[in-house]
Amino acid sequence: MSSEKKHSATVSPVVPSKPARYTRHNDYTGMSRSFDIIVIGGGLVGGAIAWGAASAGASTALIDEGDIAFRAARGNFGLVWVQSKGAGMPPYAHWTRRSADLWPRLAGALQETTGTDVALHQPGGLVFCLSQSEFADRAALVARMHNESGDAGTRMLDRNEVRAMVPGLGDAVVGAAFCPRDGHANPLQLMRALHSGMVSKSGTYFPGCTVTAIEPGSHAFTVRCGGEHFTAAKLVIAAGLGSRALAPMVGLDMPVRPLRGQILVTERLRPLLLHPTHVMRQTQEGSMMLGDSQEDVGFDTSTSTKVIGEIAARNVRVLPALADARIIRIWGALRVMSPDGFPIYDQSTRYPGAFAATCHSGVTLAGAHALALAPAILAGTLPESLAAFSASRFAAGEGAR
Repeated sequence: MSSEKKHSATVSPVVPSKPARYTRHNDYTGMSRSFDIIVIGGGLVGGAIAWGAASAGASTALIDEGDIAFRAARGNFGLVWVQSKGAGMPPYAHWTRRSADLWPRLAGALQETTGTDVALHQPGGLVFCLSQSEFADRAALVARMHNESGDAGTRMLDRNEVRAMVPGLGDAVVGAAFCPRDGHANPLQLMRALHSGMVSKSGTYFPGCTVTAIEPGSHAFTVRCGGEHFTAAKLVIAAGLGSRALAPMVGLDMPVRPLRGQILVTERLRPLLLHPTHVMRQTQEGSMMLGDSQEDVGFDTSTSTKVIGEIAARNVRVLPALADARIIRIWGALRVMSPDGFPIYDQSTRYPGAFAATCHSGVTLAGAHALALAPAILAGTLPESLAAFSASRFAAGEGAR
């Protein structure tokens, strides 16, 4: 693969922090406003919850620090992924499947209200295996998850079956796992649509607003952003890596940490891959996104030649046609990870009405966050099906998975 940019450069997709289309309130100096619900964090998790709340008729404030934040949403790979989510934790497998099933409804609603096509495509996803040992390991995982969480529709395919789906398949591929629920979407368009859709309902978007304090009261929470403050009876902390510092202000614990992933984007190519994979997908425009490195390097968002080379080499073995493709963009971004890698959803017992939500699968879970979690928060109680996601599981001494 050839590159138009040096691998050592960090290049991120640019998302304007204050697009006129949905930034309703840029000037709120000295403003004091009351809402039904305040959501702190304008990424995919906070955006989906705010959209869901506003769509249900609640007056909603979405407070967004903007592009000075780490913005996991900006570097997201864009998968709506089911087949490998929830090994060892059946509630997560069920929650992921529910979200994938809700996604078409979310995409349709966003298209109708905002005119934005989030490029949802759910043709089923593949996990390629490049050796018999990889194939055996994947088959064992599929069987284990079936036994733990029921049938997600995932099955193992031999090389001939995979080649019928991917004509340019490399000789190294011995087979693959396939799940019909898997798909992908455009994460940047999704974030924009959630913001603009929220404002088109009963929501207000406050960009460039860094929360400095949260003050619980007898009937409402006060959120301070410098000299400004906002009040609401319900509060959601969905600030990604920033949630760790904010959550204790309302008696919650969000022990999240960063995990870097590097992504390459090629020039636009002829159709090569109809089905997304967990490390490679072809976008609606024709470019190929390659990625899935997992690096524990703290808050470092830089890129490295070594990791980029490893990503490119493996994917060329899967699709040899990529060898001549030019790389036009490279970036590193930080996932928001809990100690065991699963989401955290909690309501404060000390300050009822305060909630926290985080995950590293903001695209996959957008359907559930918007159409299931947001209504539950408005009702004032998280459903029993989400009890397993409480941060109390870490205090109980559960090991990392």
